[in-house]
Amino acid sequence: MLYFILKAALSGVIIAAISTVSKRYPGFGALIASLPLISMLGMIWLWRDRPDAVNMADHAQATFWFVLPSLPMFLAIPAMLRAGVNFWASLIAGCLLTVVLYSLMIWLGPRFGLRL
Repeated sequence: MLYFILKAALSGVIIAAISTVSKRYPGFGALIASLPLISMLGMIWLWRDRPDAVNMADHAQATFWFVLPSLPMFLAIPAMLRAGVNFWASLIAGCLLTVVLYSLMIWLGPRFGLRL
């Protein structure tokens, strides 16, 4: 249980740091957020829990393929905000777009030989 709390606390600190830095320096906060810190921590913890190279390779590759359908959200949300759509509606629409694109990836990926 202590291990889980440590993982959650460290992940939370990273998110809090991004939020704090972004208040003053939005671009630098975005840079920190774009770093695959959480993915790397996830891989470290996965490796610690199950040091299996094949499992880790599958995880890292699937992470790559799932990042792609999440990227349009980062274009849709600012476009909607600039067009006058309120924040919450923009966020919900961006999340729904991502869910649709994730579903499409899950459906299409195996048809192209991707192991997700």
